[in-house]
Amino acid sequence: MVRDIDDLRRYIRSIPDFPKPGIVFRDITPLLAEPSALRFAVQRMADAVKDRNAQFLAAAEARGFLFAAPLALELNVGLIPIRKPGKLPSVTISHSYSLEYGTDTLQMHRDDLPRGARVVIVDDLLATGGTVEACCRLVEKAGGEVVGCAFLIELVDLKGAEKLTAYRPASLLQFHGD
Repeated sequence: MVRDIDDLRRYIRSIPDFPKPGIVFRDITPLLAEPSALRFAVQRMADAVKDRNAQFLAAAEARGFLFAAPLALELNVGLIPIRKPGKLPSVTISHSYSLEYGTDTLQMHRDDLPRGARVVIVDDLLATGGTVEACCRLVEKAGGEVVGCAFLIELVDLKGAEKLTAYRPASLLQFHGD
């Protein structure tokens, strides 16, 4: 039974040297396998952003969907999927952004958001912030207003929250390079 954030931390497995040497991968699968841990995480994420009065959540595939769907139910708001190109069946809008070694593109349906809709971006993990920042820009391009970002985990040393200060990021668990 999960009673507090310290209990929740036990459900995050640290895998050293994955996917390459020097990286400590924060594995959420133990949390996903334990209903009380997942429920606690979703409820605390909801608590962290409920004052934003969002009308929608938006999340990038794939792990963001794992938290955004139950969080949308908890907050009683809609969910907007943000996907890689070619994955959405209707007319889309796109946003391309820079990565360390190239670029990537995200898309959403052009008509998913009413103009001025209040949106919280959700993801499982905040690292450098590049993908989430791209999600924010895409929602803004669609006419939405990003009123927050919610994460299960923040990798503090990578300083992603600094890129997102205007969007008031909230994370449940903070990890340093250990």
